[in-house]
Amino acid sequence: MAVKLRLKRMGSKKAPFYRIVAADSRYPRDGRIIELVGTYDPTKNPAIVNVNAEVALKWLSNGAQPSDTVRSILSKEGIMKQFHDSKLSK
Repeated sequence: MAVKLRLKRMGSKKAPFYRIVAADSRYPRDGRIIELVGTYDPTKNPAIVNVNAEVALKWLSNGAQPSDTVRSILSKEGIMKQFHDSKLSK
């Protein structure tokens, strides 16, 4: 099973709200998920991001591949740096 960390679109038309989720890559974008990792609200200025770092690091260490947008969000939150530091310390 190829797990990806990606965005699941929620909200209404022209008012997007995203959940950052761990999902099987074969499922549709807004389909079944394995676990909720966080949220992303781009409509606010600045954008509001809530990420459970513990859960995100768990999935990254188990081999989940983040999408380009999720990788950017996790980098801005400092989670990718924590992940790389933990890999190097092993």
